[in-house]
Amino acid sequence: MPGRATIGLYNSYDPVKFHEAHRRAIARAGPIALAFGCNLATFGFPFDRVLSTPAEISRWVASTTSIGESGKYFIELAEKGRYSRFDFPKKGFPPQLGHPVVTTRKPDPSKRVTADELREMLDSGRSILLVFGLGPHGLPKELFLMSKQHLDISGQGLSLETCTAMGAVVGSILGR
Repeated sequence: MPGRATIGLYNSYDPVKFHEAHRRAIARAGPIALAFGCNLATFGFPFDRVLSTPAEISRWVASTTSIGESGKYFIELAEKGRYSRFDFPKKGFPPQLGHPVVTTRKPDPSKRVTADELREMLDSGRSILLVFGLGPHGLPKELFLMSKQHLDISGQGLSLETCTAMGAVVGSILGR
């Protein structure tokens, strides 16, 4: 049985206030996750305390966007139990999400992995967590240390906008 990929959105934008960039990233990740059979996880997103469950979050995001058929795909993902929210990881990512892989344009050469290698991991039954930084500064350095593997989907060190990178990474690994 193949493993499952999880798209992990890490909030490196603003830990206190929910911004339009948060909303857009979630709204765009939902359809990608649904289309390619992935799960979706958010880390450190400043949701209002009233929004505590994945279903509440998905309905709220859907009510505020036209992306993904006005949030329909994100709601569907949450209703299928394939969306989770987490606080910022302190000692590592939740193990139930799979083997963490940082997506970056500057991979540590000793931790570099390819899309083909990740596809092989999935085919062998291992699950992976693809971690994307949200914000102009990308992922904090401690996350690079927490992850045993780094993926530069361009293979050239090119900087891609977060949602573009999500589509390229997931499509390269799962788009057969």
